Amino acid sequence: MNVYEAKAKLSQLLQWVQEGEDVIISKAGRPVARLIPFHQPSPRVAGRLQGQGVVSGEFFDPLPDDLQAFFC
Repeated sequence: MNVYEAKAKLSQLLQWVQEGEDVIISKAGRPVARLIPFHQPSPRVAGRLQGQGVVSGEFFDPLPDDLQAFFC
């Protein structure tokens, strides 16, 4: 759909997007934008995965002595 049509039919485009359609808007025959349904991201919860994974002490390779001395 070109920009002129999109301006004239915005309500219809929004209805299509609410129904799950993607709408491509073109200018001079070239695609310039895509309207897609908006999905509210779910809130992040701190500690949601707590206790579900275990990292042993052997997970990381030991640091070389010269690098270890840099941190001490």
